[in-house]
Amino acid sequence: MAELKNRDLGFPAGKKRGGHDDQYDVVAKKSMLYSSPAVAWEDPAAALASARHEFGEHGGVNMSIEASATFTVMEPETMRRMFSGELGPDRDFFIYSRHFNPTVLNLGRQMAALEGTEAAYCTSSGMSAISSVLMQLVSSGEHIVASRTLYGGTHALLTHFLPRVANITTTFVDVHDMEMVRNAMEVGKTKVLYFESMSNPTLNVANIPELSRMAHEKGVTVVVDNTFSPMVLSPARLGADVVVHSISKFISGGADVIAGAVCGPASLVNSMMDLHQGSLMLLGPTMNAKVAFELSERIPHLGLRMKEHCSRAMVYATRMKKMGLKVVYPGLEDHPQNKLLKSMKNKDYGYGGLLCVDMETEEKANRFMNLLQNYSQFGFMAVSLGYYETLMSCSGSSTSSEMNAEEKQLAGISPGLVRMSVGYIGTLEQRWSQLEKALNRMQADSSLGLFNNKN
Repeated sequence: MAELKNRDLGFPAGKKRGGHDDQYDVVAKKSMLYSSPAVAWEDPAAALASARHEFGEHGGVNMSIEASATFTVMEPETMRRMFSGELGPDRDFFIYSRHFNPTVLNLGRQMAALEGTEAAYCTSSGMSAISSVLMQLVSSGEHIVASRTLYGGTHALLTHFLPRVANITTTFVDVHDMEMVRNAMEVGKTKVLYFESMSNPTLNVANIPELSRMAHEKGVTVVVDNTFSPMVLSPARLGADVVVHSISKFISGGADVIAGAVCGPASLVNSMMDLHQGSLMLLGPTMNAKVAFELSERIPHLGLRMKEHCSRAMVYATRMKKMGLKVVYPGLEDHPQNKLLKSMKNKDYGYGGLLCVDMETEEKANRFMNLLQNYSQFGFMAVSLGYYETLMSCSGSSTSSEMNAEEKQLAGISPGLVRMSVGYIGTLEQRWSQLEKALNRMQADSSLGLFNNKN
């Protein structure tokens, strides 16, 4: 296990130690997975369809769940060879599920295919994926440049935790100000440029190709959180080095599991699993095999779900804007990065499944959400996103509450900004009538001046 960096976990397993029939060989040879030069990456759905399909132990169309913490060997010498790194998961040799588990590795192959990267490793949460990557790439005394508009937990990690425990500092920048980004990166000291493809919660869209080009000129690794836009954007295909996800959101779709993923070069994933220096190996953010199995069954229909999330978000955003509400949605022509997103996005997946309505004050925001949930039954007041029901929260007092008032202002987070993760259950017109019912009820209270924000 000590020499994991010499393995490529992105490729299919070789000869299995327990033997297998010819059917498995056909499946294994059918595709050399996501990293093979022979298989062109077209779009996320095509890549997922080309990834190796694992059959179950007895020929089931679904793979078996390997719910074992530890694994046996048939010969004593085999264990020594496994710990020395001579035998490993690339040849179907497993030691312990904190290291590698067949079911979790299968999900990793799917995630790598989805993002068009060489390899991927799935973790117990999105935050564990983010923290493990940063702690692997950045050492004590080194530096990160990050977007000033980030998920509150990530902002707290960079602002408070990493400086305290690891002497890793961060400079926050406006990623749309290229000169500011360029000047913040110090050659030899800055190791990572970190940003979200679509910012949480403001839905600003990062210029991934240009930011990646600038960072690479200075020898800086680009890490992108693509949680808000799976299928819609593929950062690694646009120049980013590493893509991280909270799989708990759109990819899961059920709001019932917590999970994350690191997608990137096999060399990075292998280094993170190094027996002596690997952040994943030593910090141990292990994904449960049963969770990995559930998620692997949901990814194949992610594309269909994303198309409906995005389609409905576009309709609601367009209609609310016409009513005079202050709507933020990257699919609208007046969004500052609308043209940029059009130039980067994958065809046919829309512009994202989230929209924001700026009610200006927290009082209005809370009234709005209360009516949507408890009067018209449009959705739920809850954090997170990607659920089949619409979820909504006032970001400044919830998912961005880790930021102080000045940081929120710099990030463009209004006190009344309501973030909506648009669901797809029910018919579109049924749901729109519920949303409209709440808006009309709120407008009846003229003291709130709901539709004064003509835009």
